[in-house]
Parts: sequence; structure tokens; C-alpha cells
Amino acid sequence: MSNLSFHKFHNSTSLGHSPPPKGPTLNSNNFKSKETSNSEAFNFQPKSEEMKWVFDKFDSNKDGKISLEEYKQAVRTMGWGIGDTEAVESFKVIDTDGDGFIDSKEFTDMFNVEERVKETEIKSAFQVFDLNGDGKISAEELSQVLKSLGENCSLGACKKMVMGVDGNGDGFIDLNEFMRMMTSGKKLA
Repeated sequence: MSNLSFHKFHNSTSLGHSPPPKGPTLNSNNFKSKETSNSEAFNFQPKSEEMKWVFDKFDSNKDGKISLEEYKQAVRTMGWGIGDTEAVESFKVIDTDGDGFIDSKEFTDMFNVEERVKETEIKSAFQVFDLNGDGKISAEELSQVLKSLGENCSLGACKKMVMGVDGNGDGFIDLNEFMRMMTSGKKLA
């Protein structure tokens, strides 16, 4: 079974950009949380092992730094929908020492673990998993996204992950369940 958590995936897709919604645009009513308002933010502090995992995914040649080409490839793989020019610009912002590479410190600094992750960023991560735009994540969708990230995770394992978060027993992860998981630090195993 994969050691991947939704936290890890969210971190690998958040680099300061919100990924574009996949599929049909969701009605904003789908994003109303019973426990939060749109103006609230959550304290979310990525763990160092999660940051290392994401860094290692971007550092495809495993040389301990992320080149511009590795960064652009990761951006394309994640489907952020930004062009080369925008990728170069964001790379330059992250590469604070200007050496042409993003090292692990620069990568971690970009997440600024002291900052609060806003509800809209978690919603954007949810949309990445909700491939068909129906407001819920199925085991099949989870499996497809994990495979696109190079994770070898069986459908059975994905079903177990979904069951671990599915609070209402409908066999899916809805936005409220996803929000609770993301803000509680709960991992899927």
C-alpha cells in the first residue's frame, strides 16, 4: 500500500498556485462548509517528511536540487495549466539565491509553514482529486490521480483510504470530509 497522504499530494500541487478546476466548474454551493466560512483559514503546517516527499517528486534526477526543467515538468504533470513563461517567473521567485536551482531550503521556505492555508487552497486540492466535478472523490478518481503521480496504489488500497476518511458512509469523500482530514492532520494509510 502507498505511503501517500492527501497532505502530501496537496503540498505537491500547491506551490503558491491553485490548480485549475478539472472538468465542469463546480457550483459554489458545493463548497459551503457547515463548520467554516469562506473567510476562515486553517492552520496547516506541512511536516518535514511530507515536504521531503514532495521535493523528491520534483527532483526527478535526485541530485538534491530542482532545475528549471524539472520544475516545468512537475508543473505540466500536475496540470496547473500555466505556460512556460509563467513557470519560469514562479521558478525565479522561488529560487531566492539566484543560482538557477531550487534547493530544499528554498522549496520549504516557499510553503512558509508559519502561514495559514486558506480554505480556498484546500478546495483547489479537492478539485484536483474530483476529476469528474461531481463534488465527491471516489476510490477510482483517487487511484487515477495517484497513478498520474507515479504512485503504485491498487484500487483496493484506494478504497481503504476513502473508507478511512468517509464520515457519512456513502463510499466517497465529500468536501467537508476532505476539509476535516486536511485540517486534522489525519493520514491515509
